[in-house]
Order: sequence, then structure tokens, then C-alpha cells
Amino acid sequence: MIRLFLIPIIVVLSCGSAKKNQSAAPAGNATEKMVAEAAGKDSIPSCIREKINKFKGMQQHEQPQRVIEYSYQGKKVYYVAMPCCDFFNEVYDDKCNLLGAPDGGFTGKGDGKLPDFTKEAKNEKLIWEAKKN
Repeated sequence: MIRLFLIPIIVVLSCGSAKKNQSAAPAGNATEKMVAEAAGKDSIPSCIREKINKFKGMQQHEQPQRVIEYSYQGKKVYYVAMPCCDFFNEVYDDKCNLLGAPDGGFTGKGDGKLPDFTKEAKNEKLIWEAKKN
């Protein structure tokens, strides 16, 4: 009986834990300004901008936390940090093809398709961060 009571508590507590690739960044208008400036320079692929616009319309508990650009295997990729621990954190290429999930999910180890991402991803650049209410 006690075990059943502890499971929801453990899940809730683990959702608040930080992940390696989810670095802190400025919130609010500064972040929105970063996206606007980057979009003006066409440095963010249009399909990634479309994803971000969809994220903005989602409920806060479902909305990804941030989008981070990295250099990975000689290409720009976009890491989407999901709102909680049991979701995969997804990595997309510049054409919005899903490359895999380097972390997240129930095990925290992703889907196994990008095992070297944490070590090989470089040049972290915050593209967008959800507003905190």
C-alpha cells in the first residue's frame, strides 16, 4: 500500500530535475526577442519557426521548455527540451527530420538513436524558451 502512494510522489519530484542539455537561459521578452532577431536573419529554418509557433499555442504543462541549436556531426540541429521527465527530448535537423531523442523518457536515456549527442553536440545557442507564468 505504501509503495502505491510513493510512486506518484517520485514521478512528480523527478519531473522537476534538470537535464544536462537543458541549460538555463533568460526568460520572457529577452527570449522572444532572440527568436525574432534570429528569424529576421533567416538563421532559424522556417520549419523550426513553425514548430516554435505551435509550441506557443500549447497548454503550459504540454509545452516544450526550450529549443536549443547545436552543431552536431558538422550540421546544425535543434534540441527540443520537453516539459517533463517521461517525454523524449527530441533532436531535429534543419529540415525538421527527427534524428532521435538523446535523453528523456522513462529511463532518462532517450531512444538510443543519438548515443553520442551529449558528448558531440557543440556551440549551444538558445533559440526559444517558454514563458514562465
